Amino acid sequence: TYFEDGTIEIAPLAFMRGRTLDHAFVILDEAQNTTSSQLKMFLTRMGKDAKFVITGDITQVDLPRNQHSGLMTAEKLLSNVKGIEFIKLDQGDVVRHKLVTRIIRAYGEE
Repeated sequence: TYFEDGTIEIAPLAFMRGRTLDHAFVILDEAQNTTSSQLKMFLTRMGKDAKFVITGDITQVDLPRNQHSGLMTAEKLLSNVKGIEFIKLDQGDVVRHKLVTRIIRAYGEE
């Protein structure tokens, strides 16, 4: 399988330190819960011919109140860096139960 031959690997963010990911397509999910230093560490693992995709929902940050989301910091610092793009989805992109869209809208009006 792809897991057995190493084509696909699932690794915790903490195991990325010290690695260089060459010729890789890497997805970091739930990035809203990274700290700035964790996200910077992840981004600097990018090696030759690598592509990184980072996903997260800044309305669902679970960090302690005194910590800022690394995803939000990255957007602020990197939005004008050539080769980096941010794509934002909204209520219209929800593919769960249609009631979820109304719930998101209600919390947004809070």
